[in-house]
Amino acid sequence: MSCLAPKFRLPASWQKRRGALAISLLLTLGVSWLAARPLAPPRARAYTRSAHLMGSAFTFTAVSADDSLAWRALRAGLRETQRIDYLCSYWDSTSQVVKINRLAGIRPVVVDQEVYDLIERTLKISRLSGGAFDVTFASGDKIYKFDKQAHASLPDSATVRRSVQRIGWQKVRLDPAAHSVFLPEKGMRINLAGILQGYGVRRAAETMKQLGIAAGLINGSGDVYCWGRQPDGSGWRIAIGDPARPHTVSSWLTVSDLAVVTAGNYEQYFTVGGRYYGHIINPHTGYPATGLRSVTIICPDVELADALDDAVFVLGPVEGLALINKLKGVNATVITDDGQTLVSKGMQLNPYHSAAPATAAPRPATP
Repeated sequence: MSCLAPKFRLPASWQKRRGALAISLLLTLGVSWLAARPLAPPRARAYTRSAHLMGSAFTFTAVSADDSLAWRALRAGLRETQRIDYLCSYWDSTSQVVKINRLAGIRPVVVDQEVYDLIERTLKISRLSGGAFDVTFASGDKIYKFDKQAHASLPDSATVRRSVQRIGWQKVRLDPAAHSVFLPEKGMRINLAGILQGYGVRRAAETMKQLGIAAGLINGSGDVYCWGRQPDGSGWRIAIGDPARPHTVSSWLTVSDLAVVTAGNYEQYFTVGGRYYGHIINPHTGYPATGLRSVTIICPDVELADALDDAVFVLGPVEGLALINKLKGVNATVITDDGQTLVSKGMQLNPYHSAAPATAAPRPATP
């Protein structure tokens, strides 16, 4: 006959205390184990902020692992763009550009060095493009209504000739010693709209970089500049719209540390006899530029790209791409009135099925 000794049982209160001690011990061990392991660095992600600036929709994107830094940089980029808008606006009565226009034919206007330098750069692009880009285009009379409607005819030739009599970038007088700008004829006006968004994007990107944002993207209504890489390490994929199919894509490319700037006549236009006439005016003739429906410039400088897209639009597919082929580090793709996609030398595109095949050599659009 075997005899089993009775089991010894702790009091219930002791059992609860033993459980609490065990949990405390496990927590202590867990904390020690976590402390021994290095903490994973926070992962970078994209932070975005949008705003209506310069009469257009702007989107600012910052890639960062520090949310406080990202939001601070986005606010700083936005404020810098606002500052430039107030300084150079064609519409704000307090801007220096408006003061230059108001005193046209009367006296020179002393402006900030920043404004003087920007106007000087626009005149250099005017010279480079043979006047296809002209900051004095605002001197022309408004004789067109870009209402997306069918019009019976264009204005008569005499009206068109008169409309451009005061246009001429060569007339603008700059005094580097006084930092002054003078428009010698009454009624002359300058408008920096053809370059201002690009300049605003460039300055905003510089501001964000100075604050420590190593990667980001700014889109000022089609004036895109990106730097660094996306949070997953890939480049930035930029789509080029298809003028024949609104809200669709004709082609795309992956870029980093580059500007991709597009101008088109498919948002502000009218038609005559089924032909499109967009809002970009040829400053030499006074007529809307024809032959192209879309121009996209790719280069490191978003300000330069913003001016060149208008110049190429005015020059047309053959002369426009010939100009781009002369410029180092600049590429372009254009879509003609008849839907053909043409590219500059060395330009690589990824076409969508909706896009016409790209060709290496430009050819003129069908009249």
